[in-house]
Amino acid sequence: MQGASLDRNIAAANAGPPSGRPAGRPDLVDAGGVLGRLGTLEVRLARDEREVAAAQRVRYDVFYAELGARMPENATTDRRDADRFDALCDHLLVFDTAIAGPAERQIVGTYRLLRQEKAEAAGGFYSDEEFGLEALIARHPGRRFLELGRSCVVREYRTKRTVELLWQGIWAYCRRYAIDVMTGCASFPGTVPAAHAEALSFLAHFCRAEGAWAVSALPHRFRSMDLMPAEAVRPRAAVSAMPPLVKGYLRLGARFGEGCVVDRDFGTTDVFVVLPIDAIAERYLNYYGGETQRFAVNRA
Repeated sequence: MQGASLDRNIAAANAGPPSGRPAGRPDLVDAGGVLGRLGTLEVRLARDEREVAAAQRVRYDVFYAELGARMPENATTDRRDADRFDALCDHLLVFDTAIAGPAERQIVGTYRLLRQEKAEAAGGFYSDEEFGLEALIARHPGRRFLELGRSCVVREYRTKRTVELLWQGIWAYCRRYAIDVMTGCASFPGTVPAAHAEALSFLAHFCRAEGAWAVSALPHRFRSMDLMPAEAVRPRAAVSAMPPLVKGYLRLGARFGEGCVVDRDFGTTDVFVVLPIDAIAERYLNYYGGETQRFAVNRA
């Protein structure tokens, strides 16, 4: 899933919000400013290449060492999960400040954030090689898209508080860059969709993005998610069987594309998330928005 070359206009890709659009609240996401704190945990954007490299090592430990993903042939040998998109993305990081040593050793969670203007200037989004994201964006020329990816949390930190900190950081980022729509792939473990028949069927029958928000897996990669009739699906059991990330998106009000994609390199079955900001459940907007504003005010 390497996509187009990075040689196309990287300078433009790294530009800020385009003129004519509101920049949101720049005070909420500054150059490495802390966006949230729970106990010893803090969330902020990576400040330099050392922190990005450290996040890539955390991703390697989780995706490859723990979950058994297959390294691409052209991969580096320094135990990092890295690809061409890392240079385009902002990297949201959770730190445990109780861990001794420099900040790079304190990273326990990460999310990769790719804004539309950066992706378009460099040849597209990561998701473009699995799903028809380009057609979806073309139907919404007045909206700014953000792709979320490479979600990763160290095993012993996979708790509600870590996830809440990541979402607080994402919400601050969306406000800063006036993001209208969040998208990206979310993964089920394994390469056999039938192993997740009830959960995938629930998404297909009851949570599919429709109308102007419809999006589908690319024809040559399409695998059906409609594996059980709607009347046979037990909603509670289906949701319970979903990975935490997929359940989290559902709670926020996300809808999902038609069809899934098997990613054999990562050993996953991928679904596509469509989450317009104005569709997020109000209780979550109030919660994350309130926490973001509170921290912005008291951040010093």
